[in-house]
Amino acid sequence: MFEPGGLAERVDGPFLPSAVDPKFDITAWQQVASGYAAVWARENTRAALFDAMMRKEVYATTGPRMVVRFFGGWDYQPEDAVRPDTARIGYAKGVPMGGDLPQKAGEAPVFVVTAARDPHGANLDRVQIIKGWRSAEGELMEKVYNVAASDGRLGADGKVATIKSTIDFEKVTWTNTVGDAVLTAWWRDPDFDPAESAFYYVRVLEIPKPRWTVYDEKRLDAKVPAEAPRQVQDRAYTSPIWYTPDA
Repeated sequence: MFEPGGLAERVDGPFLPSAVDPKFDITAWQQVASGYAAVWARENTRAALFDAMMRKEVYATTGPRMVVRFFGGWDYQPEDAVRPDTARIGYAKGVPMGGDLPQKAGEAPVFVVTAARDPHGANLDRVQIIKGWRSAEGELMEKVYNVAASDGRLGADGKVATIKSTIDFEKVTWTNTVGDAVLTAWWRDPDFDPAESAFYYVRVLEIPKPRWTVYDEKRLDAKVPAEAPRQVQDRAYTSPIWYTPDA
């Protein structure tokens, strides 16, 4: 097997491409196996899909078909995150992923998130909102907030204990005996500064599963380097929601 612009290494058993890129020196085992991009379109037409991409109402995953919705505004209530019509409320009260928050003096923005697992995949571990902003000195800052966690693991201080692994490396299996199928969150930025530009996006993590290199090792008898990770927590990332102060 050969990778474009790279190399292939012969090993005992099947070929395991090293795919060395002279610019980045990345080998095959360091890469994820696949990924998906999702688009929130009003209908399944070319025009609607391109409209959604222009709105940046999109998200991506590292492989699973998770469903994620993310809205930001000023008037959401905690119960809005768990209603069956969260999407309708999300559009009515604010903006979706990819949108720009309007100005509202004296208040911090509020966000609602709903995430559902891939029906044929792993349960969810946690939901995080990542905030980025420019400091007064112009430095780009970033902070990760845990906003939901499975099995009641989200503490009052925002910390989340590491989820238990159910992986059986000999059988290359895992079970959904931990984690949740659906996670929701209502969150208000506790560190909001109306004078700072900021962006917010969502990251959703699954419970641990065997990494693709373990499947290759067990089923194809591939030689995998000892430093290659043996488990992975696949995830989804949304487009950001932006806040820009008045000039």
